[in-house]
Amino acid sequence: MEDLTITPVPGLSDIPAILPRNNEGHQFVCYADSCSGVPGAPEELAFANVNAVIERLRPQPQFICFPGDQIIGLTNDEEVLRSQWQYWHEKELAWLDKSTPLYHTTGNHTAYDVVSEKVFGEVLAHLPRNGPPGQEGLTYFVRRDDLLLVFVNTMWSGLGGEGHVETKWLDQTLSSHADARFKLVIGHHPVHPVNGCSSPYALEIEPENGREFWRVLLKHKVMAYVCSHLLTFDVQVHEGILQILTAGAGRAPRSLHCLQATLDTHGLRYQALDTDGRIRNWLEWPLSIPSSDTWKPFSSSGSSLVFAGIDGGDATANLVVWRFSGTSATAGDGDAQTLLCGWDNLSKPAPFWIGLIGRERRLCILISPAPGRSPVYWHGPMLQPDESFEIQIAMHTGMGPGGMLWRWNDREAWSSLASASSWGPECITWPSSWSVGHDQRGVTDRPFRGNDFDIACHAQHLRLSHHNNEASG
Repeated sequence: MEDLTITPVPGLSDIPAILPRNNEGHQFVCYADSCSGVPGAPEELAFANVNAVIERLRPQPQFICFPGDQIIGLTNDEEVLRSQWQYWHEKELAWLDKSTPLYHTTGNHTAYDVVSEKVFGEVLAHLPRNGPPGQEGLTYFVRRDDLLLVFVNTMWSGLGGEGHVETKWLDQTLSSHADARFKLVIGHHPVHPVNGCSSPYALEIEPENGREFWRVLLKHKVMAYVCSHLLTFDVQVHEGILQILTAGAGRAPRSLHCLQATLDTHGLRYQALDTDGRIRNWLEWPLSIPSSDTWKPFSSSGSSLVFAGIDGGDATANLVVWRFSGTSATAGDGDAQTLLCGWDNLSKPAPFWIGLIGRERRLCILISPAPGRSPVYWHGPMLQPDESFEIQIAMHTGMGPGGMLWRWNDREAWSSLASASSWGPECITWPSSWSVGHDQRGVTDRPFRGNDFDIACHAQHLRLSHHNNEASG
């Protein structure tokens, strides 16, 4: 991985921002869900703590995106809404240089009915009025040189309210700006469920609408969809497009954070900073992985050495990728089939297992990081019976639960496996022993029943320095 260029650190209180390499690109901040605007409320102090971190960034962001729920709102009193917005802007953001553009999206606390939509449009009158009819100031786009930012409204009353998003206008806007090198779409509600929590309309965009929305993003090669709403930080990828959820600006005491990011010709990089200024998550996307033809064969004997030297830390991450190939078994029962099993003690269930489950031969990963606790499942695609296959699995410890990834081959895009977990491969304690095609060397067996089975593996240790922001693979 290439070095990350940053500014010198002039003082201990400064936080170095990740900058575009070769000084070509954009660096910015995203944070959301402060739910503030009320003097003396708990959210005011929490929001101030997050703002203090942004204020310490050097250099300051070129612009800021705020994907919704700026104020607590949710009132029928129009004057109370206006008062909260005024306090939020004039008091709570008094530290912000007024020359720094601040782009907003709607949220369920701020634009939940016709009256609140009207207030939103009036108090944020500086936002562009280039959205679809009826959504002027609620949905819009901003073009910053070679960067296109599209801010969508995921809850317009004219479409049905919460969980709905306009896609025809989005398609047309992205088509009109096909020359933009970088494209980001920002909205409030996620499209894909987070940590297994799903409630269409309330927690994420309605599924059919969400699929069409994602189809438009894929069509136009959007880099990422940035959202908020759920009070956590989460990143996952679907068909190569990131969904980044950052919602810790004041309403989530356990997950207070802001996201500082950069775009350049190499892709998107970010660091999620907590209220102490510590890097809690970071990522460089797309992944930089050598061709699978260069990966080393993986066998039961001595395979654990590929993980030697992997350590932890706020600014480190580990990336391990496997390529599984072979011919699947003919149709049969739904007994599990082992592709790879990691274990330490033959008298206990294996803490790490990759295999196929059910009659449909669905890819599955089971991880049991704590003895005596049920394993957590990640599910992926199905394999057809009696057919040759190749599938790749990646585990990125800096991405949380979304860091369990899969793709068919080098030419395909990565996607996160489905799970209901709130943690990911960062919780794995790598086993000392491995079984290939069998579970714990036949103790519990569950063998792979196909033919010509082969595994190759590649591992990288990724590091982001706290002082000079250099990444290495």
